[in-house]
Amino acid sequence: MQPSENFTVPRRALDVEDFIDILRRHKGWIFGPFLLTLVASVIGVYLWPDSYDSVAVVKIVPQQVSQNMVQSSITNDLADRINSLATTVLSRNVLITIINNHDLYKSERKRLPLEDVVDNVMKNNIHVIPIMAGSGGRTVPAFNVEFSYSDRFMAQKVVEDVVARFIAENQSNRSTVTTETGQFFKDEADRAKKELEDLETKISQYRVQNNGRLPEQTDLNYRNLQTLNTNYQSLTNSKNRAEMDKLQLETNLQIEKAHKAELTREVPQNSPVVMKSERMQEIEREIQSLEDTLASARQRFKDTYPDVRNLKNRLELAKQQKADLQKQESEVKTPAVVAASPANRQLQMQVLDVEGNIQRFESAIQQRVLEIATLDAQIKQTQDSINKLGAQISSAPLGEQQYDDLLRQREIASKKYVDLDARLSTAEISKNLEYSGQGERLDLLDAASLPQYPTEPKRPMVIGVGAGLGLLLGVVIAAAREMKDTSLKNLKDVRAYTQMAILGSVPLLENDFVVRRRRRIAWLGWTTACLMAVVTMAGSIAFYYYKQSV
Repeated sequence: MQPSENFTVPRRALDVEDFIDILRRHKGWIFGPFLLTLVASVIGVYLWPDSYDSVAVVKIVPQQVSQNMVQSSITNDLADRINSLATTVLSRNVLITIINNHDLYKSERKRLPLEDVVDNVMKNNIHVIPIMAGSGGRTVPAFNVEFSYSDRFMAQKVVEDVVARFIAENQSNRSTVTTETGQFFKDEADRAKKELEDLETKISQYRVQNNGRLPEQTDLNYRNLQTLNTNYQSLTNSKNRAEMDKLQLETNLQIEKAHKAELTREVPQNSPVVMKSERMQEIEREIQSLEDTLASARQRFKDTYPDVRNLKNRLELAKQQKADLQKQESEVKTPAVVAASPANRQLQMQVLDVEGNIQRFESAIQQRVLEIATLDAQIKQTQDSINKLGAQISSAPLGEQQYDDLLRQREIASKKYVDLDARLSTAEISKNLEYSGQGERLDLLDAASLPQYPTEPKRPMVIGVGAGLGLLLGVVIAAAREMKDTSLKNLKDVRAYTQMAILGSVPLLENDFVVRRRRRIAWLGWTTACLMAVVTMAGSIAFYYYKQSV
C-alpha cells in the first residue's frame, strides 16, 4: 500500500461562535499573562520611589533707564547670559556644596563617588529653561528653575537655594563686569593722555629748535606732484593712442598703394588674358594687407608677442585658402578668356579714387607724426617738472619729515584720548547705574512651589500599560496555540474539511465525577492565584502608604 502524500487544506473563515469557542478553550492562557503583568506592574510602580518637581520662576527686570541715554557695559544676548549664569551656578563645585548642605542622595553617595552623583544623577534632575512669563498680553523674559527629588520639602529647599544663587551670581557678575570695564578704560585713557602729553612736548621742542625753518609748503608741493603725475599719465596714454592710429593709417596706406599697383599694371594688348575670379582677388588683397600689418608689427614687437603670432596664423590661413582656390580653378577645363583691351574710363576713375585715398592717408599720418612730436615735448616738459619738484621735496631737511610724523602722531593720539575719555564717562555712568540698583537684575516672579503630588511615576498609566501588554501577550499565545492545533473542533470543521454530509453526532461521554473534579481543581487554582495576586498588590500598596506616613 502506497503512503499518501501530505497536503494542506486552507482554514475556513471564522465567525463569532468560533471566536467564542477559542476564548473558552484558551481562557487560562489569556487570563494568566494578564494577571501576571498586572501584579508585576502594581508591585513595580508602588515600589518605585516618588519624584516631586518643585518649580520657581525668575524674571529678568530690564534696565530702568533707557539704553539710548545710558549704554550698559554688558551687551551679551539674553539667552547667552542665562546660559552663562546656569553654567556657573550649576557647576560641579556648586552642586557638591548644595548636596552637602542639604544632605541629598544618601543612598547614591554610599554606592558612587560624589562627582558621579553630581554628573549622572543631580544634573539630570535640575533644569533651567528660558521662557516668556506674564499675563494680560504683557510678557517679560524669564526662566524656570526645576528640581526633581524624592522628598518634596527638600526639592522646594533646593530650588530656593538655586534661585538665591542665580540672583547673587547675576548681581556679582554685573558689578564685576562694570567695575573691570571702568578700570580698563581708565587705565587706557591715562596711557593715551600720557602719550599725547609726550608728543606735545616733542613738538614744542622741535618748534623751538627749528624756529623759522618749519615746512610751510610741504603739503602744496605734494599736491602739485600728484597733479603732475596725473598729467604725465594722461599724456603717455594720448601718445600711445596716436602711435596706434599712425600704425593703422600706415597699414591702410600700404593696402591702397598695393591696390593702385594692381589697377595700373600693364596688360598685353594682343594676348588673351585669363581673368581672375573675384574670390581670388579678394584673398590676394587680404594676404597683402596681412603681410604689411605683420611687417609693421615686427618692427615694434618680437615674434613671441601674442598679436604677432595671431597675424602669422591668419597669414598662413589666407595663403592656404589661396592655394586651395588655385587648385580648384586649375581643375576647371574652360577658363574664362577675354581679349586685352585699353584701359577704360571706369578703370581710370578707380585709379584716381585710390590716389585720393593715398593722399588722405599720407596727410593723416603726417598729422599723427606732428601730434606725437608735440606729445613727446609735453611729456619731456612734465617729466622735467616732476624731477624738479621731487628734488625739492627730497632736498628738504630730514627734520621736516620728522615734524610731519609728530603732527600725525599727535592727531592720532588726540583722537584716541577723546574716544577713550568718552568711553570712560559711559562706563562710570553704567557703574553708578548698577550700584544704584537701576540696571538689569533678576527678581523672583513665582516662589519655589511645594509639590503635593508626585510627577513620577505615573501609576495609573503604568498599571494600565502593563495590564494591556499582559492581555495582548495572552491573546498572542492563544492565537499561536490555536494555529498549531489542527484538530476538528465542531461540526462546522467536519463539514468544511471532509465535504461529507453529517447524518448525526455523538456527544463526548465522560465520567461526571472526573469532570466535576477537574473543574474544582481548576477553580481552586485560579482562585488561589487571584487571591495571591490581590494580597501581593494590596501589600505593595500598603507598604507604599506606610512609607509615606513614616
